[in-house]
Amino acid sequence: MIEKLQKKYALSEQGAKDLIKGCIACVFQNISFMFPTSLLYFLVRDLMNNTVQEHGFLYLIGCAVCIIFIIITTYFQYNATYFATYVESGVRRITLAERLRKIPLSFFGKKDLADLTSTIMADCTFLEQSFSHFIPELAGSIVSTILISISLLFFDWRMAIASLWVMPLSFAIVGCSSKVQERLNQKAMDAKMACADGIQECIETIRDLKANNAEIAYLKGLEEKIRAVEKRSIINEFGLAAFVVSASLILKFGIASAALVGSILLIQGSLDMLTFFLFLLVVSRLYDPLQGALQNLAAVISTRTNINRMSEILDHPIQQGNNQLTNQGYDIVFDHVGFAYNQNETVLKDVTFTAKQGEVTALVGPSGGGKTTVSRLAARFWDADSGKITVGGMDISQTDPEKLLSLYSIVFQDVTLFDNTILENIRIGRQDASDEEVIAAARLANCEEFAEKLPEKWHTNIGENGCELSGGERQRISIARAFLKNAPIILLDEATASLDVENETLIQMALSRLIQDKTVLVIAHRMRTVAGADKIVVLKDGLVAEQGSPEELMNQNGIYAHMVQLQNTAQNWTLS
Repeated sequence: MIEKLQKKYALSEQGAKDLIKGCIACVFQNISFMFPTSLLYFLVRDLMNNTVQEHGFLYLIGCAVCIIFIIITTYFQYNATYFATYVESGVRRITLAERLRKIPLSFFGKKDLADLTSTIMADCTFLEQSFSHFIPELAGSIVSTILISISLLFFDWRMAIASLWVMPLSFAIVGCSSKVQERLNQKAMDAKMACADGIQECIETIRDLKANNAEIAYLKGLEEKIRAVEKRSIINEFGLAAFVVSASLILKFGIASAALVGSILLIQGSLDMLTFFLFLLVVSRLYDPLQGALQNLAAVISTRTNINRMSEILDHPIQQGNNQLTNQGYDIVFDHVGFAYNQNETVLKDVTFTAKQGEVTALVGPSGGGKTTVSRLAARFWDADSGKITVGGMDISQTDPEKLLSLYSIVFQDVTLFDNTILENIRIGRQDASDEEVIAAARLANCEEFAEKLPEKWHTNIGENGCELSGGERQRISIARAFLKNAPIILLDEATASLDVENETLIQMALSRLIQDKTVLVIAHRMRTVAGADKIVVLKDGLVAEQGSPEELMNQNGIYAHMVQLQNTAQNWTLS
């Protein structure tokens, strides 16, 4: 049962246990609320028999017991639902984040940032509400109602049927709305995600929108997305209300049918007044929580969309492997590797080459040829569809990704920085590094030039994603991380693309000191950047078109030689 609840509601094991405890606590709380009704029944009986004075003290004790029992059950219900749910929602967020850490990057290529953020924050919040308000109270209402219904059958089965026939019908109406609700919820969720993506895109691209005088046109489209969310929300609420209100209306017929049947039986003399009063009292008390139960049932059905979104992350395959590194050296070998991000969109076809330790291997070629994909596969950000990639003879597909990445220092083309100081941004390369080691790595990357000019020098906060720095300065911080990590394999994806000629020369000089006895894989578009490489691999249309030293490829007068010639021509171009 625990496993079923975990799967059905995307819960942890403890969360599933707490949900059961919450449901049980709600059952006892609902039963405790019926105790005063029972006490009232006996009071009316004694009033009719003129025996109230004989049992007056017992009624005082009974009232005290009812109050104490209600307080105790409410206390346990509150702890078993609200407090436990708050803990579980935190566990869910951490579990989702941990799962995302282990999921291949190919998953993120199919998901928007706003979508994932909404899953971790908004969906978990909805889960919190469901398991503190909806599910336990629904289960408590159903179980307590069944127990009370069984007891009513012992008093008078005719009155029991007249009172209870509406309940299965009402729940059936709401239950049959599940498919309609799921469709409506999914459409509402799609509208919300489109709106969230639009807002995020607007914020991220505000500079380009202003530069092109496109704010008005973009905001008009964004307004339409916001209106679409409003429209879908109204439709969603109406669709839910149509079933819940109809079921609640039918539920009200139970009071009328109990009164009607009871009156007939009373006139016929087959029912006494006290029993008639009991049923009217119980039924009027019984239907109030049931109305809430109908709303809770509809709300539980609505959670399926949110749970499915969380399950998509939790059920996604993760990258796993051996935690022990078995490589002998650091040669990177691509052996007939093929890869596609999506079906029918092949990026690499039968790619074979070796990046040797102690050498600089450069990946060049036209845009879209697969250069960046090769570097990502080398670090196991994705897994190859065919072929084999090894590091020092070790199959990386059988190695734990985090353990494998301890061998790599990577500088991406798109630099990501954090809203923190220069020092702490560089320290990401090695968390246990001292300030002196961080500054030494920063100087190798030529960061000293701009850091020493800032108000608080190395302790200056650089803003969100380094917004206080230029593109070249941000790039140098990223390179400093690689220096600090000092791993045996270095991946450089256009590492000097944002640097001017002077700084590019300084960085290349520093890299030459860093790469002794290391494997260096460089992606570059500027041919002069890779002119000193030991080996060049030319990728075109997902294939290795050429490979060899720069001199060998120039003599072949092929793609590489043509690219060098074009860039030399471009360098001589001037405004006329």
